[in-house]
Amino acid sequence: IADRGLLSTANIEELDKLQTQLKKDGRDVAVEYILALPAARYGDFADDLQKLHKSQDATQEWCAETKWNDSRLVVAHDPVAANRRTAARDNKVAELVKLGQQCTVKLDEQDESLRTGTKKKSKGRPMSDSGTKARFYHEVKVAHMAHLIKVDLKAQLFSYTIDEDKKRYLELLDGKLLLVTNTKATAAEAVQRYKSLADIERGFRVLKSDIEIGPVYHRLPQRIRAHALICFMALVLYRVMRMRLKAAKRSESPTTLLEQLKRIHQQTVETGEGQTLTGLTEITPAQKSLFAALELTPPTPSDLAKHVL
Repeated sequence: IADRGLLSTANIEELDKLQTQLKKDGRDVAVEYILALPAARYGDFADDLQKLHKSQDATQEWCAETKWNDSRLVVAHDPVAANRRTAARDNKVAELVKLGQQCTVKLDEQDESLRTGTKKKSKGRPMSDSGTKARFYHEVKVAHMAHLIKVDLKAQLFSYTIDEDKKRYLELLDGKLLLVTNTKATAAEAVQRYKSLADIERGFRVLKSDIEIGPVYHRLPQRIRAHALICFMALVLYRVMRMRLKAAKRSESPTTLLEQLKRIHQQTVETGEGQTLTGLTEITPAQKSLFAALELTPPTPSDLAKHVL
């Protein structure tokens, strides 16, 4: 299972070659995949999507499939996500069109004043078509709308157009997840398995942000395995904390919990007579309630003398 960055015809061919080689070697191993499709980059799926879209209720969630090359194309639709995405794009386009219209009006006013010989007072330097094209194109690029709003940089005068065909295709894609798979799982199962990838990615984000396990460069295999084991154990503990907090109906996240609990310190002092004394930070009622939510016994001073491992 992989996201849109892995999908390419060459990669799928390599997976198929691997499957063929495994069969030749007599190994009973199935190379199955569920890959997300970057459909927005291509227009190859417009007809298939249009047929599926017409056969389904766009106001409801649905999941269907069709064929793509020798694989299955699974399509899932989320109407809430579709409306949100379409509205966001329409707002961006409207803002840029308004800016383009303002630029056009100012350029026309300048041309009219030059033609009639009447000069209006205005702040700043006069606008030029070349400068306006460059500035407007920059705004379009910043808004990530260059695939929709086409600025004619080669034209003598400032002009732009909206690619209506591309806009309709993107609206057709809004709220849709496209997956290519060679598995025998149902369309709904393929979507569910792919969405589990998001949970894995969240785990990596937790390791890098909340748990703060930075990159460590090891050379020896046993150290690489040890580092991977520590990362895995930390993530498992994080997940267990999250599940137990949720079961206890607590609103705190594991990150907030760790921030609270790491304020508990062990103190070790040595007296002038050479005696070693240990103590423990007083545990607050809030911290005790967190231990209860985790189904753990709060530490006591007597626990300090015990070995952890």
